[in-house]
Formats: sequence, structure tokens, C-alpha cells
Amino acid sequence: MSEGIFTLDAEVRTDLGKGASRRLRHAGKVPAVLYGADKEAVSLTLSHNKVFQAQAFEAFYSHVLTLNIAGESVEVLVKDMQRHAFKPLVMHLDFLRIDASKAVHTNVPLHYINEATADSIKIQGGHAEHHLNEVEISCLPGKLPEFIEVDLTPVELGQTLHLSDLVLPEGVSLPELAKGEGHDLAVVTVKAAKGPQAESDEEEATEE
Repeated sequence: MSEGIFTLDAEVRTDLGKGASRRLRHAGKVPAVLYGADKEAVSLTLSHNKVFQAQAFEAFYSHVLTLNIAGESVEVLVKDMQRHAFKPLVMHLDFLRIDASKAVHTNVPLHYINEATADSIKIQGGHAEHHLNEVEISCLPGKLPEFIEVDLTPVELGQTLHLSDLVLPEGVSLPELAKGEGHDLAVVTVKAAKGPQAESDEEEATEE
């Protein structure tokens, strides 16, 4: 992927309010807000075409982005993005300033790999039930992964992988686990496929 996807030009805007935002959108612009790092929030505008192209990439939501604002480069994360209910339009963006020396908390996607070739699925006929599509992580900005892989190769039939089973990149932690007992959430389960006999047994159990 081109690194240009992660660099966007932005302009400071002073014309605020719903009417102003509507005019910006008609002009092919996206209103946005930049906040964080103990600095005042700044209202911005960006090119809708550039934003729309960038948001099509999964990494846009978890990668450190660079905003060029009046000659200054600011490193940020996307914290929120509002889309139109049915049109292919980005309505608003929230950006969070980051400090290279301070840990950030953000969500990254899970990539399930070797699902089709795992013995429990390919040979034993199981199927993977995904409980989570993303997880919250904490790490320094320079350690931020675009995604976390979940390898199903060693997962046995009937087994469930939890957050504590994930293989994390160096320097990355899961805040959910720090909350204590009961927060080791299920990530994926390989379940046995239901056959005619299993369905018949279920029906008999229901009748009893």
C-alpha cells in the first residue's frame, strides 16, 4: 500500500455549525476535528475524495496517519468516522493527536488465518465461529500493528481461543485482560458441524 494513503492535507476552518458543514460537503470537503495531547481542539477540512480513497483500506483505522496542517505535520489516529446512512459519503472525522512517548489505546482488526487448512476444519469437518472481529490494544505509537493474526492451525475441534491465547507483537498489550477475572473474552471457537444424527438427537431432547 502506498504510504501516501497515510498522509492527508488539512486546512483549519473557522466557519462552524451545521450550515457550514453542509456547505463544505457540497464543495467536496469533509469537516473534521483534531484533539488530544493536552492541546485545544482544532476544526479542520479535508478533501472528500482523498479521505474516501484512504478509508477503503483497513489500515486507515489503525495506522498512525500524518496530517499536513498549514505547513505542520501532525501524527494522529482516527478515533471516529461518521458515514452517510446510504450514500457513499464520509460525513465527519475525529482525529486524536498522538505523542510518540505515550501509549495509545485503539482497536485493531483480527485476521483469522489457516482457517481452511486447519485439521479440525478440513479433516474433522468443524467450522470456526468468530466471536470478535477486532480487539482493543495498548502500545506506543511506533509499535502499533495494523492487525493481529489468529492462527487456527493448532485449534482442536471443540476448542475456544481466548484473548490470553493471542500472540501479540512485542510491546503490545490487551487492556481488557488487565481488568481481571471474567475479562478473558472468547475470540474464536471451532465447533463440530451438525449432521443428521446430531439434529435428530437435538429434536428428541427437545421433545423430552
